[in-house]
Amino acid sequence: MIKTYPEFFKNEEELEEAISRPTSELVKMMEKLKGDIIFLGVSGKMGISMAHMAKRACDLAGVTKRIIGVSRFSQPKNKDYLESLGIETISGDLIDQEFIKSLPNVENVIYLAGTKFGTQGNEPYTWIMNSFIPGLVVEQYKKSRIVALSTGCVYPLVNVDSGGSLESDPAMPVGEYAQSCLGRERLFQYGSMENKTPVSLIRLNYAVEMRYGVLVDIALKVKNNEPVDVTMGYANVIWQGDANAFILRSLMTCENPARILNITGLERISIKEVALKFGELMGKKVVITGKEDNVALLSNSAQIVKEMGNPDESVDNVIKWTANWVNSEQQVHGKPTHFEVKDGKY
Repeated sequence: MIKTYPEFFKNEEELEEAISRPTSELVKMMEKLKGDIIFLGVSGKMGISMAHMAKRACDLAGVTKRIIGVSRFSQPKNKDYLESLGIETISGDLIDQEFIKSLPNVENVIYLAGTKFGTQGNEPYTWIMNSFIPGLVVEQYKKSRIVALSTGCVYPLVNVDSGGSLESDPAMPVGEYAQSCLGRERLFQYGSMENKTPVSLIRLNYAVEMRYGVLVDIALKVKNNEPVDVTMGYANVIWQGDANAFILRSLMTCENPARILNITGLERISIKEVALKFGELMGKKVVITGKEDNVALLSNSAQIVKEMGNPDESVDNVIKWTANWVNSEQQVHGKPTHFEVKDGKY
């Protein structure tokens, strides 16, 4: 599909349409992919638009698949919205082993469940969500193919001129959140080896759209005349529409033993430069605090680009969209990424 977006997004309906619009490559994949698709943890920041993209891609491909979204649905409106799109929903808590056993057998699993915010002081729950549940899921779906969302936070900080961490680099997670995410990977890896389950582990840094993400965090600080800390001076970001498409296409990359794929943007963004750009676009004076370090959390996306091509959307466009969205006081999720954190304490 040709992705022609409006100059600015006027409302959430326009934004949701954009981040759920499938690529032509994804449509072609759906023509070949065997079986239905289940999304575990569908009601988070990415799951709704990703499930919608899968449904739209199937419709465009002219294939009929069950698209199933599983969540506690603490916000009932998300359940209603998914069902209005023709996506089946199942309500339940993945911590409940009996609930997991009751889920339908589906050939393709997208695992999105996990927790990050509030890790400090709530470490046991963090480990249950990020490490225990994956063990249950990989056993329940040992005859399926599984794409499991992980995070680039399992990598150590690297020199900002290094090009970012490669999939072959050793994981060195800092803090209990990142450690529990590596635990998630290890459980999926064990299940893949033990049961010969094809798995892809997606180390994502950082998906962004107008309502949340690193760019929104910076834009809000600029708008509210708050200082922008540049101690973590650089980051990788990727438009959520591109991330959704890459993650879905990763169903065709699953292997046994499990493989690892970095998904992020091509560009290394400078937090200071982005803040100054927001100041220019929003007519605000920017207050910078801290000094840029020579290390940051950065991932190398060369492998995904080799296999799937470049992301469609540029960071420059997303910055412009975000500035307009935040400046016009549109809805945001209110979930900061804490990208500035260097000690792993989220």
